Amino acid sequence: MGRTVLSQFLTLSNSTPRLSSSLRFCGRLGSKYLKRPGSIRHNRTINGDNGAGFRCCCSVSLSQPAVPETSSIPVRKRIVSGVQPTGAIHLGNYLGAIKTWIELQNSYDTLFFIVDLHAITLPYDTQQLSKATRNTAAIYLACGVDTSKASVFVQSHVRAHVELMWLLSSATPIGWLNRMIQFKEKSRKAGDENVGVALLTYPVLMASDILLYQSDLVPVGEDQKQHLELTRELAERVNYLYGGRKWKKLGGRGGAIFKVPEPLIPPAGARVMSLTDGLSKVIANKIKRCKTDSFPGMEFDNPERPECNNLLSIYQLISGKTKEEVAQECQDMNWGRFKTLLTDALVDHLHPIQVRHEEIISDPAYLDGVLGEGATKAAAIADATLSNVYQAMGFLHR
Repeated sequence: MGRTVLSQFLTLSNSTPRLSSSLRFCGRLGSKYLKRPGSIRHNRTINGDNGAGFRCCCSVSLSQPAVPETSSIPVRKRIVSGVQPTGAIHLGNYLGAIKTWIELQNSYDTLFFIVDLHAITLPYDTQQLSKATRNTAAIYLACGVDTSKASVFVQSHVRAHVELMWLLSSATPIGWLNRMIQFKEKSRKAGDENVGVALLTYPVLMASDILLYQSDLVPVGEDQKQHLELTRELAERVNYLYGGRKWKKLGGRGGAIFKVPEPLIPPAGARVMSLTDGLSKVIANKIKRCKTDSFPGMEFDNPERPECNNLLSIYQLISGKTKEEVAQECQDMNWGRFKTLLTDALVDHLHPIQVRHEEIISDPAYLDGVLGEGATKAAAIADATLSNVYQAMGFLHR
């Protein structure tokens, strides 16, 4: 993966998000969707092993249009996800997103894109953006994203993202955006003179990214849950304002314009803390410097031992073992022995990814072909959605 490994930790989550919803757009919505976004609600869950060494606890509902009983073709739920092109995907990105995608692509209709438009919300290096975008795409492929199962593309290569963002902006109350925690934190650090409007409105672009593809599920980390809540509420607001009979009177099919997406939050993850670039010796040195404690053995879920829980979680995900297997294997280990075990496991796991990444990045024609094909497939879906939105909002047909 180039010089890529550990940088920040993903928060462990035992939450079980409710992943069942219907599209509501009738009059009973009333003024609900003219107000502030609510929170993601919880409901019953279905436990299943996703094959990545942890159990994903969620329930899902197929929000596709009903398939006639005579049809024997299964309709897959759709998932979209993306990572910003920073140029150095860290282990948090890998464990929290990309590694999970490898399993999801086998069971879902998947679209994975490089969110380069999001990368310009704060000051950035124009000379590096294009290079970082290609590098991120190569990392997707090196980690195991299969282009026969998933579409891989660059966000800015599908122009419907920006067009839909503008249309959604007209229906987004400014108060919703002012309450976004990340905007408050980043604008406070950077100062008003260094913050562009894009930092405030980027949750609307994120909503566009998701709603364009009529997504059923969106893998999100803890820090993105609030933005997905806004996406859900914005979808329901637009469905209420422009969908249903109003759309039908304009010659549309009526009903909901957007599916209302649900969050998919893996119950196991790792907050990668104080670990940065490199492989082998760099990994070993960083892990050695991780804070230790005086407790005997290694154990999960002790609130007094967050670092221990952190590193055990990384080992669980990298090794593909269950939590119970890791707990039994490591319960009698001291810190020195466990850190050696984790270092070796990380190097063994990441080395073939690094080799594959170098092969892909050295073949620009292949990479351009993958991104071009992915953008074409994505645009076909996105343009259909965008056309419906223009029609429902009363624009002259072009």
